[in-house]
Order: sequence, then C-alpha cells, then structure tokens
Amino acid sequence: MKRFALLFSLLVIGFTQLEAQKYFTRDGKITFSSDTPIEKIEAHNQKATCVLNAADGRMEFAVLIKAFQFEKALMQEHFNENYMESGTYPKAVFKGQISDIEAVDFSKDGTYEVTVAGEMTIHGLKQPVSTAGTLVVKDGKLSAEATFEVKPEDYGIKIPSVVRKNIAEIVQVMVAVDLAPFNK
Repeated sequence: MKRFALLFSLLVIGFTQLEAQKYFTRDGKITFSSDTPIEKIEAHNQKATCVLNAADGRMEFAVLIKAFQFEKALMQEHFNENYMESGTYPKAVFKGQISDIEAVDFSKDGTYEVTVAGEMTIHGLKQPVSTAGTLVVKDGKLSAEATFEVKPEDYGIKIPSVVRKNIAEIVQVMVAVDLAPFNK
C-alpha cells in the first residue's frame, strides 16, 4: 500500500509539473508586410493562439486568416476572397519546436536567443520554416518574438499579373506573443 501511495504521489507531482511547463495565449500578434516601390501593404492580427511546452520546446500557433486587419477595406476583401481564399482555408498553422530549449532557464528572468523550426500550413499547403527568435522570461511569464519570410507562391497563392508588381515576392512576417502559464 505504501508503494502505491508513493507512486501515486510521484505521478501527481509529475503531472502538476508538466502542467506548469505549458504556456499559452489567445492574443498573439502577427503582422505581415509586403513592401514594393509601388505599394506598401501591411496587415495585423491580434488573435493568434500559441501553446509552448517548456519541457520539450514544442510550439504550435494557429491564426484565423479573416482576423487580419488592413488599412483599406478593399485590400482586406481581396486578401480574403482572391488570394487567401479564407472561406476554403480559414486558418494558418505552425507546428514546430524550439531546437535549443535546454538553454532556456524558465525558473529565472532572462533573455534567450533561440531557433524555431517546424512546418507552416497556409492555403492548405505545408512548408518547412526555420528562424531565429527571442524568448524572454520575466516574473514567471514568457514573451517571444520572431521574424521570418514567406513566399506566397510556395503556398499556392496566385497573384494576378495586373497587381503582381504591387505585392512583394517575399513577405515579411513578424510574430510577438506574451505567454502565461497554462492552467486548466
């Protein structure tokens, strides 16, 4: 009976620690920018969901395409209907891992340069993505930032020739999240 009680206690402590090692947000910020000599296009989404497992570095993002906000309503309409087809492909997803997670000390405040690699799914197509990022631990919370590039053509996004010069061949994507410990 004592062995069972000890084993049960260890399992409860282990599960509690695993729970404390997950961080979460529903308010992540994603901005993308297409800059050409003809036009600068920028969109913001402040409703990205992110989960980070601090134990092994696994990280997942999901963002609704329709939640991107543009300066001009017509740009937003064209983005959703003509390019991203958000009715058919409603979200973009990243599943990956912080490859050097063991270098991050989640128990004390600090700033850590990390590498994130995984697969991005946009417009129904998956592509590998790898980028440098910054992870900041402060007062038991995390914030993370990264910038990477996306080629619309890699995801089957077709740009009509009439506006091809208005949209950059490579789009800059900036991600910023503030993560809190996940509590069920």
